[in-house]
Amino acid sequence: MSLLEIQNLRVVYPNGLEALKSIDITADEGELVAIIGASGAGKSTLLRCINGLLAPTAGKVILDKEEITAMDEAQLQEARRHIGFIWQEYNLVDRLPVLTNVLTGRLGYNCGFPSLLGFFDRTHRDIAVRNLERVNLLDRARQRADQLSGGEKQRVSIARAISQDPKVILADEPVASLDPELAWQVINDLSRVAREDGVLTLICIHQVNLAKEFVDRIVGIAQGVVVFDGSPNELDDAAMDRIYRFGKQPASKNCYAM
Repeated sequence: MSLLEIQNLRVVYPNGLEALKSIDITADEGELVAIIGASGAGKSTLLRCINGLLAPTAGKVILDKEEITAMDEAQLQEARRHIGFIWQEYNLVDRLPVLTNVLTGRLGYNCGFPSLLGFFDRTHRDIAVRNLERVNLLDRARQRADQLSGGEKQRVSIARAISQDPKVILADEPVASLDPELAWQVINDLSRVAREDGVLTLICIHQVNLAKEFVDRIVGIAQGVVVFDGSPNELDDAAMDRIYRFGKQPASKNCYAM
């Protein structure tokens, strides 16, 4: 059984948009998978279903033999301890130091009174420091997050996600707002630490050439269905045509799906 199994996943939004029609994907521990497609294809919707942030209309998401789509909120909170999420908008607390932002990745393991006070013991701090070092930002540990560049903020997000000791990392357009050089650096850091830790990583990304350089596998989504699933070398012009020419949605219906 694969670490992640997505079975017949369907999402229909309140406005009637069918963001995902029928998605079937399996992925194994340690894989790096890029999810590509036109805007509105359903990429971000898929990640939110995997994380339990969005309940699908139908279908299942199973992570490490546990069905995410059947969990109540308390069970989801427990499951999310092992699901690292890297957002396009960084989701850092600007006024807090970089190290404290990384330590928030340990909140699921720091229960009770210490968590309420924002206190983390030496074990948690050592994990956060090590992961900051792995993305070459240890010298920024005491700086406020709002003093960092966009690329540095995203590398802090990587350190925070990997500090969760995740079973899977989900990255939603992590380099969309970065210039090409910084984007390369961020994806390089993400792929390196994920491979070092053997963590399944799914990256929604528009920069196809960048994805092809780093991932093991590419999944192409068009109009809510998988139209390509293969290695970067197999992503030829015909596959790109299926993903992008037929994956365009009318602009008026793109208000939910990403």
